Amino acid sequence: MLIAITGANGVVGRAVTRELAHAGHHVRAIDKTPGTATVLADACDHDDLSAAVDGADAIVHLAGLRSPHVADPATVHHTNVVASYNALTVAAEHGITKICTASSINAVGGAYSRRAHYDYFPVDERHPTYNEDPYSLSKWIAEAQADSLARRHPELSIASLRLHGVTTDRRSAIADRPGPDVVINHLWGYVRGDAVGQAVLAALHPDWHGHEIINIVAADTISETPSAQLAAQHWPHVPLRTDLPGNRGFYDCGKAHRLLGWTHPEP
Repeated sequence: MLIAITGANGVVGRAVTRELAHAGHHVRAIDKTPGTATVLADACDHDDLSAAVDGADAIVHLAGLRSPHVADPATVHHTNVVASYNALTVAAEHGITKICTASSINAVGGAYSRRAHYDYFPVDERHPTYNEDPYSLSKWIAEAQADSLARRHPELSIASLRLHGVTTDRRSAIADRPGPDVVINHLWGYVRGDAVGQAVLAALHPDWHGHEIINIVAADTISETPSAQLAAQHWPHVPLRTDLPGNRGFYDCGKAHRLLGWTHPEP
């Protein structure tokens, strides 16, 4: 299988490229800047991206701006929304039916909100969105785009993976954690880059059609404080749908296990 990967020079892109190559797949690494990429193309340019993915059997779309702080709000929003739409439409135009995109747990609002709003814990893929920043909004729109394309092209299998604080390991996530307000908003979560690669690999071998949103988050938190205590202290009015024993994470990844056979490696 020849897999085209946009954003191949990024943190997630490099991790995913390694995992897919290790699994024996041929990878066409695409990015708009030189680096590990083998093909230079801008995902925000439809024709440029169309030429870059020609002949591929699957697309993994990772290109985009990864926070609302790396550029002005309009640039963050427009870059992510245009790039995701281009990736989906060029796939359909080329008859590429297997698509995996990098969404974010922030599609429901979270780390970049003034104060995140949660209806329940653990957070699953059905949780409503309360996004209020351009990055989170762009990820939510990208998921809506995938819904639209899947309705138009029922042969497509699209996985929007909601990633969370991609890092090399839990120790690095702890060392690099943001300030207290942000870490409370984002529920002390993280995910290892190699685990993301494994989820992407599984998503490119689907036994379903349509669009699926899937949480890809570690099973534990980066906090040494028990999760039930964190919930009681910082989110006392949010109901628990299941217990949070020990350092169990605040995100429900049961769908990832059911659809992809994916579980996060032990720390």
